[in-house]
Amino acid sequence: MDNEFKPALIIVDLQEDFCPPNGALAVAEGRSIAPIINNLLRLPFVKKIATKDFHPPDHVSFASNHLEPHNKPFTSFVTIPNPNNPNETHTSRLWPIHCVQGTPGAELIPELDTSLVDLVIEKGQDSRVEMYSAFEAPFRHPLVKEASSKLAQSLREAGVTDVFVVGLAMDYCVRSTAIDAVAEGFKTYIISEATKAVDPTKQGWRKSEKECDNAGVKFIALAGEELAKVRSMQDV
Repeated sequence: MDNEFKPALIIVDLQEDFCPPNGALAVAEGRSIAPIINNLLRLPFVKKIATKDFHPPDHVSFASNHLEPHNKPFTSFVTIPNPNNPNETHTSRLWPIHCVQGTPGAELIPELDTSLVDLVIEKGQDSRVEMYSAFEAPFRHPLVKEASSKLAQSLREAGVTDVFVVGLAMDYCVRSTAIDAVAEGFKTYIISEATKAVDPTKQGWRKSEKECDNAGVKFIALAGEELAKVRSMQDV
């Protein structure tokens, strides 16, 4: 067994507002991946982390916080400046109100066995910035330290080398989290059977898969050799 192999599992935003039947921003079949993720949680990952969107009511991603006519959920976009550098901007889609702090929609779904989770990270708490990634807001010049989740620090403190990403939604927060994990120096995988996309079409999936591949993220299967390596740790 490779003594330098220390894998972590990151479960992205498996929350009520992202799941049918009542989620404000429900991803089709989003709740169905919980049993798969629970099985993954029983594997000997050195760190098992769940993330939550955890927005204040005045969050910039909520369409209702913008003026007409540019405030339509799903179809309107907003250009957001870096709070510490107005010359750096990020264009983001606007969404319905979701995952507001203290509301039922922000809770992890009860089907997820949180007793097996080591750490829950609440992201998206800075009302000024969108934050799909569980690591950082999408600004780099400079980073918005007030929005940082400290996820990279938690992984490094555990000696993590490889990151396996699952959850919701593949084409937004899962993708962004995986891409940032590579940027932070971790070998990174998305487990295909343990995520669902906002756009579940083959075209939409392939577009996100290509973006991940270009960034160094690998899509893998439950039966693949990468997870077999994690399972083999049980025998050590």
